[in-house]
Amino acid sequence: MASFKLDVVTAEKVVYSEDVDMVIAPGALGELGILPHHTPLMTTLLPGELRIKKGENELILAISGGFLEVRPTRVIVLADAAERAEEIDVTRAEAARKRAQERLAQHAPAVDEEVARAALARAAARLKVAEKIKRRKRLV
Repeated sequence: MASFKLDVVTAEKVVYSEDVDMVIAPGALGELGILPHHTPLMTTLLPGELRIKKGENELILAISGGFLEVRPTRVIVLADAAERAEEIDVTRAEAARKRAQERLAQHAPAVDEEVARAALARAAARLKVAEKIKRRKRLV
């Protein structure tokens, strides 16, 4: 089966760099499935799960938005932040979600609602990925 090189990078580090069979990303207009020989494209990404398929294995990363570029033999994800499920601190993510929800509930002029909504989306993405992996482990 054909594959392509996937690089997932943040400002701090290369999070993932391997040949893969498929990537499913949270695009601005919905989920994007990228297979080998995909048409070149560049798009923004929303906070969510980046699913990476390689053979029978699937790796899920929580990303907090960024950009995706598809080249003829390579896909690059430039993420604001990216974490493997096992790296997610669930307690910290829960606290971030609670803080964002409280800020949104205040409706105070000093609260930047767009920033609070973005923080809520990032926390929700991290928690969703962590929960999905936890469920998979219970099934094994």
